[in-house]
Amino acid sequence: MIKIKKLLLIAACSAAFLTSSVFANTANQNADLKTVAKFGAQHPPGNIAITPSGRKFLSVHGFYGQKQKIMELLSDGTTKPYPNEEWAYAYKNGKGFYDVLGINVSADGVLWMLDTSGPDHAGRLIGWDTNKEQLYKIIYLAKPTITDTSFLNDLVIDNKHGVVYIADTAQGSQAAIIIVNLKTGEARRVLQNSSYTTAENIDMVIEGRTMKLGGQPARLGVNPITLDPSEQWLYFGSMSGTSVYRIATSDINNKSLSASALESKVTRYGSKPMSDGITVDGGGNVYVTDITNGAIGVVKPSGDYEVLFKDDRLSWPDGFSYGADHKIYFTVNDLHNSPVLSNDKTQNPNKFKVMSFTPLVKGKVGR
Repeated sequence: MIKIKKLLLIAACSAAFLTSSVFANTANQNADLKTVAKFGAQHPPGNIAITPSGRKFLSVHGFYGQKQKIMELLSDGTTKPYPNEEWAYAYKNGKGFYDVLGINVSADGVLWMLDTSGPDHAGRLIGWDTNKEQLYKIIYLAKPTITDTSFLNDLVIDNKHGVVYIADTAQGSQAAIIIVNLKTGEARRVLQNSSYTTAENIDMVIEGRTMKLGGQPARLGVNPITLDPSEQWLYFGSMSGTSVYRIATSDINNKSLSASALESKVTRYGSKPMSDGITVDGGGNVYVTDITNGAIGVVKPSGDYEVLFKDDRLSWPDGFSYGADHKIYFTVNDLHNSPVLSNDKTQNPNKFKVMSFTPLVKGKVGR
């Protein structure tokens, strides 16, 4: 009997040690997770873009219905309308935006902002030269490049090929990737009617509540999209999906490939949770914003998924961007409690923020 009690005591002490070790490891790990800036109710962040010189820009998420669409995050944590008072707000008299989510900066310092389409207007790619502080170019995206259900969501710039890749989170099998030539404005739609861009039939459950759009459980196709630092591979996946895919940029830009031939060039890179944003470091680690679990994870080159940070502050982590200080910055916007995804009209602006962490391997600034 005494021997049994000793064994039970040893087991209890071992369990307590293991538990304390787990909590200690989590605490140490989350110590690297820094809150960079917090925002009020008027500035719920969408995505973030960082210039080679380190300037930080944010879209204002349209799910909250704010009039301001773009802002610059200053070094002291405050913001200012960007590019200026005429352009930073809702579209009026040829200036301003309808609704911007995706933003990204090209190697020459042009901030490209993806203005979504609507029933009465085409989508637009608007480039603003952050060095000269002037309008660089507007590229219009109309049918057949976009569809009646298009949701121009996120984008990434391929400087090597002079194109931008847009994740069009259109409904059902209409979800696709749009490739736009930044010099000519020529655009084409690829990987539509593909399992690689279409949402999986799985519910998005956050804090015990199933996310719904239009009264139906949300099923969102291709959204997270990024390039590796060498711009050799395009990585992407569905928000409502459990896989990260990739395709060589040389293949996706090969116009001679048929739809089926192009699809055959896509490979599965690894497993992921439901996610909004992704980015890749120089070692092939794909970082993921895990929206249903309030976490940041990473898909290793082996294809395995690992949680890096799980923290109460991660209330719908959204988009990533590498900083000039070689940290990864990302937005947090509590989107599951926005008016579009929740009947609760009381919002908690204390959850609107930009955060950062140190990646496993250095990446490319702005990616």
